Amino acid sequence: MIDRTGRLLGLAALLWLVALPAAFAVEIAPHRALYSLTLASTKSSSGVIGANGAMIYEWGETCEGWTVQQRFRLRLQYAEQDSVEVSSSLVTWEAKDGLRYRFNERRLRNREPDEEIKGEAKLDGPGKGGTAEFTRPEAARLTLAPGVLFPTAHTLLLIERAQAGDQFFSREVFDGATVENAGQITAVIGPKLKPGPSAGETKLPDSPLLARPSWRVRLAFFPSGSKAEQPDYELGMRLLDNGVSQDMSLDYSDYVIHATLDQIEALPRPSC
Repeated sequence: MIDRTGRLLGLAALLWLVALPAAFAVEIAPHRALYSLTLASTKSSSGVIGANGAMIYEWGETCEGWTVQQRFRLRLQYAEQDSVEVSSSLVTWEAKDGLRYRFNERRLRNREPDEEIKGEAKLDGPGKGGTAEFTRPEAARLTLAPGVLFPTAHTLLLIERAQAGDQFFSREVFDGATVENAGQITAVIGPKLKPGPSAGETKLPDSPLLARPSWRVRLAFFPSGSKAEQPDYELGMRLLDNGVSQDMSLDYSDYVIHATLDQIEALPRPSC
């Protein structure tokens, strides 16, 4: 489970520009953000007694798509065994029409190579099915069902639904994090919040990127074909209407990792 921590944090900020009603146009802000990672809570059954790390996330824009580069490192301390360090380097590209997606992630465990996942996926049209092809860790091909979204598509749809005042929705999303088909993500969206930290929250960096309205969002992740009532994990975040994640918490049920935004800066847009 912990090997997916870095990937999931990064997925929280991926976005999409397809099928948006004009009334809810989304102005996305390409950016680079630095988060510090800490242990927010733990149960004795987990064995985890401490955690620390960092994530650098860069989301850029090209004329045809969105790029993501993420570097992630987390050290977990256990009560009765040696600490474990997990890290990953992720690069993705997704077309602005939401129909093509490329992904490449390298993961390390205690600084030794653990796994590499690489491939690309495409849909035959909006709302249609498609295929996903992996070249690493080994060649594999999956058929994607109609209605499946890529990660960027899902998060921008999340913003659009939040702007519309919706409180709940559920969709199938293919992210390429494992050699598995699309999983189900259910979202619960809180009321709209004004810019700035809420009571008890950490002071934010001074940036105009954060002077935007936001919503508290809770995402529950279910694996492909799952009939379980409880998700594998949950991701909570304060999501701004420009796509920035002001903070995040990844809940594995028996322990929670919190991501605090320490620095943020805007990235340039392309001249198309």
